[in-house]
Amino acid sequence: MNDLIIKQGKLINGQIVDILVRDSKIVAIGPDAAKEQQATKTIDLKGQLYISAGWIDAHTHCYPESPIYFDEPDLAGASCGVTTLVDAGSVGADDIDHFFAITRKVKTNVYSLLNIAKTGIIAQNELADMQQIDDASLQKAIADHPEFVVGIKARMSKSVVGENGITPLVKAKEMQKKSGLPLMVHVGNNPPNLDDIADLLTKGDIITHCFNGKPNRILDDNGNLKPSIQRALARGVILDVGHGGESFSFKVAEQAMRIGTYPDIISSDIYHKNRINGPVYSLAFVMTKFLCMGFSIQQIIDCVTKKAADLLHLKGKGYLDVGMDADFTIFDLKEERTELSDAEGEVRFGSHKFVPVVAIVGGKAIVSTESESEYAIDL
Repeated sequence: MNDLIIKQGKLINGQIVDILVRDSKIVAIGPDAAKEQQATKTIDLKGQLYISAGWIDAHTHCYPESPIYFDEPDLAGASCGVTTLVDAGSVGADDIDHFFAITRKVKTNVYSLLNIAKTGIIAQNELADMQQIDDASLQKAIADHPEFVVGIKARMSKSVVGENGITPLVKAKEMQKKSGLPLMVHVGNNPPNLDDIADLLTKGDIITHCFNGKPNRILDDNGNLKPSIQRALARGVILDVGHGGESFSFKVAEQAMRIGTYPDIISSDIYHKNRINGPVYSLAFVMTKFLCMGFSIQQIIDCVTKKAADLLHLKGKGYLDVGMDADFTIFDLKEERTELSDAEGEVRFGSHKFVPVVAIVGGKAIVSTESESEYAIDL
């Protein structure tokens, strides 16, 4: 007996498949996988709704106790069709135990990119005091939570580092060597300059806010990639969108993609304020912006599933394959004129939008608050 059968789900390539779930894992997938099979629960999509591996939002702020950037994991996650959240530095070593305990009680999968400042983001300038960067406490937190902490985070902008310039990043790279975990680096207003940041990064490191419109952006005044970014990408450095309230420009993204520079990961940088008031609203809304800019549906889905899972080494996530975790996003691509704004007030209009309908996490279904009554399916 299976725990769950999903019948007649539509893949992005148009193929219609059934998916069988047992013990929170995919045990079969294919056009006739449900034939002569039984399950405790069956969800029939009738070939009308899309299904993909569960969406992963690789840059969020979902520690509810954070004083600045906070949210409830299930409001930013499963309620928005997202099965996995990666919190990007809200928490440092001081609060990692508490954050971990909270995440065991929610429906959404949650992981942490540990802030190199032991305090996490309890103030905007967590890296202005080098005493907050404590290697021993960071290494202990990683060792204590090997399945939860999937990387480290350093915010490298003037408001965060104060007079310390590039020094916190130099320290972060030293600390990173002991674990080998990915390092995500926030790029904002300089100093430090982007060139100095990029030249320190190595294969697997992540530049987030990669399409920000600030002077410290990845493009030069002629719209070309800065040489330091060209060198970083050649070394295997990863580009993450990290939209946020101040860090995404349509003009920069459009020009970058015009010259062949695409994001590896599409993420939202969501927290309560930009989820409720915009311009983020949800990962689906950010994905819709890339659809509007000409990114293919398959490229977008890959950036929030297998590429995010691979680049952050999330075991069991990101793929619709036998043996993988039973995390799915059921969604529609609705034909509807949609107004889309970036972090600088620039507006574009899309003809279609992503509408998440149901998130299924470990075989358990959660209805998206973004879906409409027309998508009511029997759960």
